[in-house]
Amino acid sequence: MENLLDLNFLIESFPAIISRLPVTIGIAVGSLLLSLVIGVAAALIKIYKVPVLSVITSIYISFIRGTPLLVQIYLVFYGIPKIIYFLQSEYGWLQSADVNSIAPEFYALMAFSINLGAYLSETIRSAIESVDRGQFEAAKAIGMTPVQMMLKIVFPQALTVAIPNLGNMFISTIKDTSLVFIIGVIDIMGQAKILGSRGLAFFEVYIAVSIVYWILCIAVERLLVKIEKRARRYERGIA
Repeated sequence: MENLLDLNFLIESFPAIISRLPVTIGIAVGSLLLSLVIGVAAALIKIYKVPVLSVITSIYISFIRGTPLLVQIYLVFYGIPKIIYFLQSEYGWLQSADVNSIAPEFYALMAFSINLGAYLSETIRSAIESVDRGQFEAAKAIGMTPVQMMLKIVFPQALTVAIPNLGNMFISTIKDTSLVFIIGVIDIMGQAKILGSRGLAFFEVYIAVSIVYWILCIAVERLLVKIEKRARRYERGIA
């Protein structure tokens, strides 16, 4: 009679799965940092209604929010090499670029950054607009430049407002990295699939990888709670 669960195989699969944790965390953290740059730029473009760029930004956000992440990963994975080949053949640009040497992690990072940047742009825009307009006028009155005003007055307060949403998106990104195996990235989910195919014990490895995701997300959530509390204390101190 076949056992419902091979507990030994489940336990033995943990070290191999955890060994790929740096890949998962690296993609999630890297994409968050890059998406913050994209999100801030897109938010400021929409707030200040920059001609042409505002329309392009709106189309970008609408497209990303209206298409599945899986499709976006494929578009980046197949699109970037085609663009590089086109630039090389038509304009002689990027001749030193070897598409075959680009690691799949790069495509995953780009896809997640583009995806997350669209969602963060709306979060950042609403956070910036939540700052009291009187502080904008006060900053102008004391001679601050727009850049100084944003860096010293607006962004610190907006970040405090945006932290909960940023945290939720980061946790979602960690879970969404399970899709990167489709383009050859061996993260914790990819490692679980490989182990499952070798031992024909998919149920066990999927239980193991789900526990790893669960613990990782709990740890990140606890860290974000501490960061939010510290930010709130900083805000009250300034007030």
